[in-house]
Amino acid sequence: MAAGDSAFILFIINPISGGKTKTDWEMAIREFFKDLEPNIDFIVLSAEDTCDSIKQKIEKIKPDQVVAVGGDGTVSMVARAVIGTDIALGILPAGSANGMARELDIPLTQNEAFKVIAAGNIKKADAINVNDNICLHLSDIGLNALLIKHFEEGKLRGKLGYATKVIKTLMANSTMSLSINIGDKVEKVKALMVVLANARKYGTNAMINPDGNLYDGHFEVVIMKRLAISELWKMWVKPQAFDPEKIKLFPATSVSIETSRKVHFQVDGEYLGKVRRIEAKIIAGQLKLIVP
Repeated sequence: MAAGDSAFILFIINPISGGKTKTDWEMAIREFFKDLEPNIDFIVLSAEDTCDSIKQKIEKIKPDQVVAVGGDGTVSMVARAVIGTDIALGILPAGSANGMARELDIPLTQNEAFKVIAAGNIKKADAINVNDNICLHLSDIGLNALLIKHFEEGKLRGKLGYATKVIKTLMANSTMSLSINIGDKVEKVKALMVVLANARKYGTNAMINPDGNLYDGHFEVVIMKRLAISELWKMWVKPQAFDPEKIKLFPATSVSIETSRKVHFQVDGEYLGKVRRIEAKIIAGQLKLIVP
């Protein structure tokens, strides 16, 4: 199904994403989509906006399509507002990492991304309910969640911001004792990190789940049992199958994880504190996405 040019499109702009101001974005969007006017409208997010407030605004405006203009946090917030509805979600990448845009092969250049909104296809994608949070991309406990905590506490953004926190995070090297229940199988393991992966890559382009597919009705549970330079190489530089002695992957439609102590937890790049239990379940085909 194609994203038709007769649709009423609502652009939701995060004014603090990337280097462009909200005025820059509005002008560029109006210029590219001038033939669609008056079938476009805008919402500029404020610090007070939540998923609920965005949902209320969308319900009032009643668009056919909503486009998130921002990074992964903006995309995730808008997606939570439209999942389960007939409204299709588009993405104009304007963040520091843009992991979801990369996953969907949406161009990072402005005009090319505009073309996807104007003439892309609409596909029904999966999401994961993780402890009552909607995860589109990747959620995890352990090492990476701690990295995100360090990143959020720092001042630098983008890959440089992550890079400055990697060494600090790796030095922690804290192993978790876990009980992982997938279907009728229980795995008791020690691990540095467990990822619930709907997608393949982190926003930094690190490959964590080569089997990831947003449309297959399940997700992967990725267990990093121990840290190895060879596995980091596969994640960051040359994506390929992992060594099962170091990293294991299990397909799942639901999973329950218990930890022996509280561990760091993140969903789609947002640090959510520490938890001792994770409950996750697939939400199959409930999110309409505008893709190339």
